[in-house]
Amino acid sequence: MMHKTDPFPSRLKQPIDPFLRTDPVVHARNQHRWEGPLDEVSLSRYERDGFLWFEGFFNQERMLPFFEELKEMAKDEKLNQSGQVIHDPNTGDIRSVFGMHELSENFSRLTRDPRILGMVRQLLGSEVYIHQSRINDKYGFEGSGFDWHSDFETWHAEDGMPRMRAVSASLMLTDNNEFNGPLMLIPGSHHYFVPCLGETPDYNWRESLKAQQVGVPDRDSLAKLAQRGGIEAPKGPAGSLLLFECNTLHASNKNMSPWPRSNLFFVYNSVENKLCEPYAAKRERPEHLAARENCPPLSMYDDFPELANQGVPPLQSGRVSGAKCKVRGDCV
Repeated sequence: MMHKTDPFPSRLKQPIDPFLRTDPVVHARNQHRWEGPLDEVSLSRYERDGFLWFEGFFNQERMLPFFEELKEMAKDEKLNQSGQVIHDPNTGDIRSVFGMHELSENFSRLTRDPRILGMVRQLLGSEVYIHQSRINDKYGFEGSGFDWHSDFETWHAEDGMPRMRAVSASLMLTDNNEFNGPLMLIPGSHHYFVPCLGETPDYNWRESLKAQQVGVPDRDSLAKLAQRGGIEAPKGPAGSLLLFECNTLHASNKNMSPWPRSNLFFVYNSVENKLCEPYAAKRERPEHLAARENCPPLSMYDDFPELANQGVPPLQSGRVSGAKCKVRGDCV
């Protein structure tokens, strides 16, 4: 069933020009804008570019457990035959595993890390839930690339995400360098919605997750946006973190190097932006691609729950509790 009105029309028979977005980029408004870990420099950069890069956000040892879990998943025949695992169209190797926060306790805890969750809540101005999670693998000499696209275009057209109020977090499990197919982004492209041509085929996700054919912006629009904003490919060691806005255009090349590239992705959506009927598809995608049933607000995970209430209370103006001062400024 199609919507009577669509604020972001796409998958069209006739082309229409890109147009400026009608949603804010930072959704926490007025004084609430600064209620979170991101300062104004970071917030303004995110509004301008559509992404934030944190090199070495986690130490590399934090990433090691995920490799062991991935090896175990590769041996799980039932999982490999399910729709949650996408195989590389050229090699047959595992390319993506979806629903990682439900398959892995380590991954679930990571999605609720206070340092990440605090930033995401600030950017989206609300409580959040996991819309989608996955691990993307590119083996050395073999990993295929992915064409330019806006995630929001897909989530709106095929999942029924109403507004641009979601953030993707990409965590590097391996070093990302210029040779192993790092993610490329067009800074500032999130300010424009680029309608795409071509109706959505039925069960499109079965092929689009291997090689996207519809939902790809036209080359003229891509060229104009790239000429305006350039192209950036954040690179850094394992443990680095990329936060990017749901409408930021991005792509990646084939891995031509001997070094693998593995990244974790988790998509945060506002609880005030839950999915409705798809805007340009005949049926909903599966739960592991677009959460509709399992979408409770995320609570922060504490590595030390016994210390959960530990902290310094806000200082009250004009009052200092605790130590008393004697004459000559000596405190006890």
